[in-house]
Amino acid sequence: MTSAEEPALQLARRLRALRVRHWPGKRITQEQLSQAFDVSVPLISSWERPSDPVLPPPHRLEAYAAFFATSRSVDGRPFQLVSELTEGEQAVRDSLLTELMELRDRAQGDAPAESAAPFTDNLWRFPVGEDITIVCSELPKRLLPERLATNPDDPDYAALYRFSDLDSLLELHGHIRAMNPVNRVSVLTGSGRLPADMYTSHLVLLGGVDWNHVTADMLERIDLPIRQQERPDDADSGGFEVVENGEVVETFYPRLRGVDGRQVLEQDVAHFHRSPNPFNRKRTVTMCNGIYSRGVLGAVRALTDPRFRDRNNAYAQSRLAEQQTFSILSRVMVVSGEVVTPDWTVPEYFLHDWAE
Repeated sequence: MTSAEEPALQLARRLRALRVRHWPGKRITQEQLSQAFDVSVPLISSWERPSDPVLPPPHRLEAYAAFFATSRSVDGRPFQLVSELTEGEQAVRDSLLTELMELRDRAQGDAPAESAAPFTDNLWRFPVGEDITIVCSELPKRLLPERLATNPDDPDYAALYRFSDLDSLLELHGHIRAMNPVNRVSVLTGSGRLPADMYTSHLVLLGGVDWNHVTADMLERIDLPIRQQERPDDADSGGFEVVENGEVVETFYPRLRGVDGRQVLEQDVAHFHRSPNPFNRKRTVTMCNGIYSRGVLGAVRALTDPRFRDRNNAYAQSRLAEQQTFSILSRVMVVSGEVVTPDWTVPEYFLHDWAE
């Protein structure tokens, strides 16, 4: 064990000790703590693991300090954060938070520079020799026209017939290949498991939680204040929720209007996210998502359209200057069925952004 690793491991051990030994006779499971914090179990596990633990963001350490400052957090089921603490409990919280933040600061200060995922002058340019895997949503069978050759035994079989968000895939694949001519770029569907090595490459995820299982799995492992609502059926639009302290503070929906008895999309919502890959901190995961396919395309074109990509990339760089994790929600205007590339620097398009 190196001295650079020690503070991160100390923090991981301390978080686990709080969970299993803080109150005698009250051993709290990772699932119970995840419910109290409104995060996934894999995320709690990543903060506690004894090898290469993930550093929790400061607001999660604030939650730990508040939760373990009072036994009232575990008086009922499910366990929950207590919103109002007594003067004595506040003192315990402040002391615990100081301890946890000191460990986190030491871990950040001692970490070698190459341990972080790379960030270059362009978000779609990756270091030479590092593999890139694009994972695209796959259309459910009920939406595949029978005339398309989607059966591998069909003489006219074409694998791309199964892919959703083909406009986005075509746009992004060409751009990534142009920016990274000597890197290996693979394209797979997110309907099942990826080969193990693909999870540790630079992952680029197209589409949301409904049809891209890899996106859904990654969102369980990355601590984001943005959630995509699941759509019970195809008629539902859903939206993106902004979450603070476990509560939804704002929800952004697409805009549709009725025309001749049908719904026409006027505005979609796009989500762009970049962070270190939770399976390999020296690689990245990038998500381009939307409520509908035009939102996905808007998220992609924000950094591929030559008229907008430089200013949008500069905006992203300003938010990523100190941290490696960044998300932005933007409007995507749809005019006569055509997607208008969002300009992240214009308030009309901007909805919400967040950097860890």
